[in-house]
Amino acid sequence: MLFDNSDKFIKNKVVIYSMAIAYILINVDLGTEKYILKEIKKIENVKEAHFVYGVYDIIAKVEADSIDKVKEIITMKIRRLENIKSTLTMMVMEIK
Repeated sequence: MLFDNSDKFIKNKVVIYSMAIAYILINVDLGTEKYILKEIKKIENVKEAHFVYGVYDIIAKVEADSIDKVKEIITMKIRRLENIKSTLTMMVMEIK
């Protein structure tokens, strides 16, 4: 295991961050996009949230101390918002 000067360590050429990061693609009910975006931005650990065009309506970036905390934020806070139809979560990793 190799350490660099940041908050990550390298194991088998895969960079593992000490902070868990995920991007969540979100589908919402038609007409609720503005309200949902506002509510998502209020959630602690949501670092960014934006409208997007295409299959999904909103993308959000979540950062937390652990993968379990990211899962908790997604399942207990984001997915429980009224008018959320579906989500797709992508955990961040970097291959060196």
